[in-house]
Amino acid sequence: EAHTVPLSLTTLRPKHSLTYIYTALSKPVNSPGIHQFTAMGLLDDRMIDYFDSDNPKKVPKQDWMKERLPDDYWEKGTQSRQSKQQWFNVNINILKGRMRQNDTDVHVLQWQHGCEGDMSNGKLEFHRGTDMYSYDGKDFLAFDDANAVWVAPTNEAKQTKDKWDGVQVLKEYTKGYLENECMEWLNKFVNYGEEQLRGASPPEVYLFTKCAKVETNVILTCLATGFYPKDIILRIRRNDRILTEEDGLFSSGVRPNEDETFQRKDSVEILRSDISTYSCEVIHKATNISVRKEWDHTLPKCSESPLVVPVIAVLVIVLVLAAAVVPFVLYKKGFLGRCNIASILGTLSQHNAV
Repeated sequence: EAHTVPLSLTTLRPKHSLTYIYTALSKPVNSPGIHQFTAMGLLDDRMIDYFDSDNPKKVPKQDWMKERLPDDYWEKGTQSRQSKQQWFNVNINILKGRMRQNDTDVHVLQWQHGCEGDMSNGKLEFHRGTDMYSYDGKDFLAFDDANAVWVAPTNEAKQTKDKWDGVQVLKEYTKGYLENECMEWLNKFVNYGEEQLRGASPPEVYLFTKCAKVETNVILTCLATGFYPKDIILRIRRNDRILTEEDGLFSSGVRPNEDETFQRKDSVEILRSDISTYSCEVIHKATNISVRKEWDHTLPKCSESPLVVPVIAVLVIVLVLAAAVVPFVLYKKGFLGRCNIASILGTLSQHNAV
């Protein structure tokens, strides 16, 4: 049974975020959709502008961006991103040398930069800023906004940290951008895209069980999907006590759907014979919705031993291979990362190689 309860207005503190992500590869990969350099802006995790090395022009990805911003905004933005592309090309080669790497593999330098604000008295106030680099999927350097210093998690990044910490104007600019200029753009973009941002989507919530590897157990899952923006609270309770990782709870985290909404799935393995009261609570502040569903103790049919299906599958494969050889090759490539900014690289960081 599900109960939908509006949240108290006093608990609502809408948040918005503006993030820029830059990703550079050490060499072309000749794979459709993967470019040697990409840059994009995200408002509340929705793309608002885009640039890549094969189409080197900053373009709007939302109608309101195209309508509300003048032509010179896009012209200057294009110049800025072309300049950043050159900076990335230079510095990814510097890092390859520092790491004693060659061109056999593809290496990835990434930068994410942006700010998040809380709505207060009709205006977004600074909540936190992000400015961090990664190399080959590992954290490389991050800016500590509170203390205005760069943090190096690895020995290879310490040289860059020491160099950038020694440039006082760079630290002041980075802190000022995150807390002031970025917030000004965030407030402006939220106002421009107000109609779209008002179109928040509430979550659909499902609570169900599926077979576990152990015959005496089942996996209880709570799924929230179709919501936007992505900030959500999801809790599984046993007799009103919130379950944690110590109880065996595991979560997918918030993941994107194909329609620009999000989903999250939390699960816990329990005994089929467990008569406790299990419920799932989902709170989505952006749509002023709180949903609580209680498990009705419906169990899946798991008559076959978990080993039966794999054994049968193996036998079938053996029989097929005995009749004919079927070549099957699966190629799977992926590049993940985050990186960014709009002014620091164009103004200062170009003169501060890693």
